[in-house]
Amino acid sequence: MSQKFPKLFLILLAILFVLNLIQASFTELIYDEAYYWYYAQNMAWGYFDHPPMVAFLIKISSLFFNGELGVRFMSCVLSAGTYMLLWLLIDNPKKKDYVVHFFLLTFSFTLMNAYGFLTLPDTPLLFFTALFLWLYKQFLKNPSIVITLSLGVVMAALMYSKYHAVLVILTVFLSNFKLIYNKKAWNAVVLALLCYAPHFWWLYQNDFASITFHLYERPNQEYKFDSFTLGYFLNLIVIIGLLFFWIYSALFKFKAKDKFSKALVYLIYGVLIFFFISSFNRRVQAQWTIAISIPLILIAYNRLLNHANTRKWVFRIGLISAVVLLYARAWMIYQPLFPFIYETHGNKTWVNELHEQTGDTPIVFENSYRRAPMYQFYTGVTTFSLNNFMYRKNQYSIDGSEEKVRGKEVVYVSIYSKFEDAKFKHADGTEGYGKYIDNFQSYRNIKCIVEKPNEGVGYLLKVYNPYPFDIELSDLKYTISYSNPYKQVQEMLPLKVKKAPNEPSILKSKDTLNYTFELPLSKMENPSYFRVGISEHGLPPGLNGRPIKIEE
Repeated sequence: MSQKFPKLFLILLAILFVLNLIQASFTELIYDEAYYWYYAQNMAWGYFDHPPMVAFLIKISSLFFNGELGVRFMSCVLSAGTYMLLWLLIDNPKKKDYVVHFFLLTFSFTLMNAYGFLTLPDTPLLFFTALFLWLYKQFLKNPSIVITLSLGVVMAALMYSKYHAVLVILTVFLSNFKLIYNKKAWNAVVLALLCYAPHFWWLYQNDFASITFHLYERPNQEYKFDSFTLGYFLNLIVIIGLLFFWIYSALFKFKAKDKFSKALVYLIYGVLIFFFISSFNRRVQAQWTIAISIPLILIAYNRLLNHANTRKWVFRIGLISAVVLLYARAWMIYQPLFPFIYETHGNKTWVNELHEQTGDTPIVFENSYRRAPMYQFYTGVTTFSLNNFMYRKNQYSIDGSEEKVRGKEVVYVSIYSKFEDAKFKHADGTEGYGKYIDNFQSYRNIKCIVEKPNEGVGYLLKVYNPYPFDIELSDLKYTISYSNPYKQVQEMLPLKVKKAPNEPSILKSKDTLNYTFELPLSKMENPSYFRVGISEHGLPPGLNGRPIKIEE
């Protein structure tokens, strides 16, 4: 190992690893991490928002540690692995003379720095992108059976990390179009698909919930240049940090000389172009382009090895960046260091405040897949997110967690209604309120299927009961929510459905009832979508139907 990794490299990597372990241990979870921790409590081949790799990493971490480190340990390990792979991907013999420059350069990538200890889907995406590129480089030299099989497995691991991984794989293969005639490359692809088959099966079993949501149900907003396209370009600076000028300068001056360097260029520009086009349709989050960090580091480091001026400035600005990021890391633990509230601040405080008032009574959070797992992580108390027509579906919509609170006394918590039984405040000043419900009953999994008949102005409505018990129809109230062209709910109205003659008083288990209805008159000017919801026992209407486009 000492031949491939200089002693100084291993020392600096060990220091960084310990730093990440300390950071992971003393930084409170962010909301997404709590949500993914909730994933890991019930291991599956897929989840509503993401493939299962992030949950798998958390599960492994929990075998070694408790608390926050039990969520983040594997992220620290993968981060160290990413640094090692990056080093192996650099062939320039001068690199052993500039180990410090390598660490300053890589450490300065802001989001990559954060994913050194935070556990998010992008954490394994970075590691497996680096591993995929390393294996592809070996494949170009010697496509042995071991390398071929490993390439297939790692492509599957990439896709298990995040759906965006398809861009990494596709752009690399497009950079070498002759691979289409390479049998060994196809063997790798076939193996990857076989390894990914369990997730395909999970999608099928769950009505392709992830794909349906991301492609059809996710709310959007009207295009604005400053927050969409300009925001996209600003994010490209944010993910790099203070060294962005030298990083992108190295990219613009880089000329591919072989198939591997061509793959790096295709990966970067492929991802950039894809999300640039996407920016005209929706806001592109900064982390969506995080995969370009790997090839950018390789290109920038190779340039600084061969250009003294670049090397000088990367070292100087890299030192400043390291100081700033270390201070930011300290602030994530201790908020008074900077007058700004982040997600890692005050979670234990609001959780303890609510827990002191409600004890071990299960908590039903209204419209919050973020607060529900955060509260459960720090208290061990059962929680549930009740999603209504003003929110969106999430993992709580498909995993059967509704049954954990059914029939029990619960505290219903909302930030929208000022209940009087409990009250707490978040670090950012947001207040939450709770009320006791003796016998909680919700039917959020009832399916409302809308069909348009060939004739007439009305609609057909099929109401399906997926539960193993019958439901009193008198408990159900139907509603229509109207949305604008961006699927943002603007109005909710009661819906009158026409019942069939001699309709029963109950909706039997696994049975379907058929109704007809006409859309109630909306106060909106030309609503674009409607969605059928059901209100049960006075609860806000749910997301029982899918958004339906209103025909003009």
